[in-house]
Amino acid sequence: MYILGISAYYHDSAACLLYNGDIVAAVQEERFTRIKNDACFPGYSIKYCLEESGISLHQVDFVVFYEKPFIKFERLIETYLATAPTGLPSFLKAMPLWIKDKIFMKKHIIKELSQIDKRWVYKDDNLLFTDHHQAHAASAFFPSPFKNALVLTADGVGEWATTTVWRGSDNKLQLLREIRFPHSLGLFYSAFTYYLGFKVNSDEYKVMGLAPYGKPVFVPLILEKLIDLKSDGSFRLNMKYFNYCAGLTMTNKGFNKLFANAPRKANEPPDQFHMDIACSVQKVVEKVMLNIVAELEQSYPEKDLCMAGGVALNCVINGKIQAQTGFKNIWIQPAAGDAGGALGAAYFVYYQYLNNQRKAEQDLMKNALLGPAFTKEYIAEMLADRNLHYEIQDETEFNKTIARYLDEGKVVGYFKGRMEFGPRALGSRSILGDPRKADMQSVINQKIKFRESFRPFAPAILEEYAQQYYNLSCPSPYMLLVSSIKDRYRLPESDAVNKAGLELLKVKRSVLPAVTHVDYSARLQTVNKQLHPEFYNVIKAFFDLTGCPAVINTSFNVKDEPIVCTPQDALQCFMKSDMDVLAIEQIIITKKHMVKSLKQELTLKQIL
Repeated sequence: MYILGISAYYHDSAACLLYNGDIVAAVQEERFTRIKNDACFPGYSIKYCLEESGISLHQVDFVVFYEKPFIKFERLIETYLATAPTGLPSFLKAMPLWIKDKIFMKKHIIKELSQIDKRWVYKDDNLLFTDHHQAHAASAFFPSPFKNALVLTADGVGEWATTTVWRGSDNKLQLLREIRFPHSLGLFYSAFTYYLGFKVNSDEYKVMGLAPYGKPVFVPLILEKLIDLKSDGSFRLNMKYFNYCAGLTMTNKGFNKLFANAPRKANEPPDQFHMDIACSVQKVVEKVMLNIVAELEQSYPEKDLCMAGGVALNCVINGKIQAQTGFKNIWIQPAAGDAGGALGAAYFVYYQYLNNQRKAEQDLMKNALLGPAFTKEYIAEMLADRNLHYEIQDETEFNKTIARYLDEGKVVGYFKGRMEFGPRALGSRSILGDPRKADMQSVINQKIKFRESFRPFAPAILEEYAQQYYNLSCPSPYMLLVSSIKDRYRLPESDAVNKAGLELLKVKRSVLPAVTHVDYSARLQTVNKQLHPEFYNVIKAFFDLTGCPAVINTSFNVKDEPIVCTPQDALQCFMKSDMDVLAIEQIIITKKHMVKSLKQELTLKQIL
């Protein structure tokens, strides 16, 4: 049985194909269109999933969409009526789009699917719709290794729900609790993202990265004026200060007055005020999530917890939930945002709707390596066609070469195997560096990624050394947990005296300075030899050479572009940046020796 899950039309469109409950493929549309967070119908993603399985669309038993458009439209109308006439400008902007396209979502989906395969014919029972948070919950529980668990989902908003709690048992999910719009932890965080001058639904992780540079001086004010925490773990927002219900912005003049500042302009560098705001909102959201989880722990007998929804991508919060609560195990969907809704929708139909048997034995996400792969023969031909110099090596020498370049301070674009599903690069489409070199954080940020200097980098570390270096009590294969480096690897803080804000970047804090944030934290990826052998062997080669069991691992892309998908994408990214080496399916390419003839000078356009 084949089930195709789809998420689309808001942000992070994606497709996922299941075969008898096994994930054949899952991928985001942005990787093909090269439009970051692309919200369009995932036609390319669907075609890839079908190609990976070797079938046509008409052979798929069910197609499932990850939310219910009519209920979402109902929420929109009710919200505008409740805020009239204030929301008229927003209403006039939104309604033409809904009336033209979104309210007739089913019709548009049928049309798009028919264009992919003329033999696919809509029937009453082969196109299904789940609730948005049903899809999130299913994406968190059904691929997890737990037979029974509590499931917590939190995001901006689906149809009405913004936060939900479910009981997962065998092949069923039961809704236990929910918080409804407009009271939303995701929108609360996004409001501050907007206020800090970042892009909503895209740059929330920048707020998380900026937070450690600040102090939580605004926490009392936020708790007093903006959010009311209840004893049962729930919360309510004071909508007097927010504008997302009726306006075209996330916050209003009252919000500006409360903090005595207008929103930061995108071209202005963040100052200490912005860092303190980021720190304060991060601390408040941590408190809310910890309150929810602590109350669930007290109220229900389940000892395992699953999480999904955009808020579950806040790895600082996840690390604190893992460290500070009594749940035995925590499993977080690596594609926790809307892209993962495609996977969850397919799983919900396979288990809950069709009542198929489920055996909870292991993590079913296959290390999130669910996208396209390319052979070294294909890549060698592509490079030869461009008259570029390259060297093919055997696997062992390939890994040793990467390790040697890293030890020399080179930055390596690493492309190997199937592409990751979700926002994290996990050692398939990654940029690698030496974490021991203090300047590597600024080098990669400014010369490779072309992004804000305050952004931290993550270490990918051999799983067996993770607990030696970090205060971590469980594996973190999906880079979704933050932990602090142990005291024995920290350096004296004398250099930090009289420094504040971005000056703290210059302070060398540990023996792995390039991956140690200003609060001694790191967003860890633990790499398991059996589950991710190719990437493990790269890090092991670096360890054998240097004695260091970790490398810098950041996504293979530059600012405002999606992670690379194809070898052509990788080559283009390599050429546009100051990366030194491209290591791609046992092929080594260096900038120094790219062109076969030193007399031949090719422009970027000619090469690509």
